[in-house]
Amino acid sequence: MNWIAIILLFCMVLSGAAIFIADLFRTKKELEMKKIIILFLLLSITLSGISFAGQGKKYGKELTLKDTTKISEILQNPEGFVGKRVLVNGLVVGVCAKRGCWLDIAGDKPYQKIKVKVEDGEMVFPLTAKGNHAVAEGEVEKFELTKEQVLKLKEYQAKEHGVEFDPSTVTGGATIYQIRGFGAMIKE
Repeated sequence: MNWIAIILLFCMVLSGAAIFIADLFRTKKELEMKKIIILFLLLSITLSGISFAGQGKKYGKELTLKDTTKISEILQNPEGFVGKRVLVNGLVVGVCAKRGCWLDIAGDKPYQKIKVKVEDGEMVFPLTAKGNHAVAEGEVEKFELTKEQVLKLKEYQAKEHGVEFDPSTVTGGATIYQIRGFGAMIKE
């Protein structure tokens, strides 16, 4: 529980006590005061709900960036982000089933996603993260793969997902952009 939530809960208790005391006196001024206290109580409840809504399970290092970068911006100009630290957020649409070493986060535009990859064992993302909202911070990386590397990657992915793979679909190398994750928060 963070300090804001504790302060808001304290204010709610004080408001409740003030309402009880206001009920003892029924003058017009006290009734107006009771209305103000009730409004303050409702505001406190709303703010404490907002405060708790931001909570989630943290993985890795603390998130240090305040401003998020849209995934669509990264994918539109990936070279401009290579080597830069970014904060992204979105729906988790995939999780590494073997080691929990990566998350796929959906972009702000349809059919876009970016992988947030961490060193095996550094952080372990649970399979239950899929379908939840995540915020992740890390550095954008670029990998240039040869045709042979793409073949191995596609074969591995097909085996992992239990689908057939046709090597003739790979016609050349590929460039992959992903985020090397430093920290994340998943709101479950």
